[in-house]
Amino acid sequence: MLLRSIVSFLCAVGFYASVFMLRKSIRAKHGEVKGPSVVKSPRANLFAGLPNSLFGILYYLGVVAVTWLAHARIFFVLAEAAALLAAATSAYLAYSLLFVTKKECPYCWTSHAVNWSLALILPWLV
Repeated sequence: MLLRSIVSFLCAVGFYASVFMLRKSIRAKHGEVKGPSVVKSPRANLFAGLPNSLFGILYYLGVVAVTWLAHARIFFVLAEAAALLAAATSAYLAYSLLFVTKKECPYCWTSHAVNWSLALILPWLV
């Protein structure tokens, strides 16, 4: 129960950061974000040209659903695979923030920390 609550808290934090960044990317698309921003970078849309934050929203909702509703081991294995993919994507994007775009983004770093934490915690739920 405690681990499920921790996972839920982490997903809530990641969900909030993802919603914030999705709204910002939509505003940027409409020209409402002035100056440079990570949401204007090509790295903000890594998969299928869609905002990374959209995938984050779906990911966090999926992890919470699996955490509380799934009973079959396969769902936990799939959640851990998704967590590893999210953690690897976060590593790539963190590298980009530090060495390529050199932009500050506390919401990005929050999501990265959540992704890395989930990748470490989810195996304990199986």
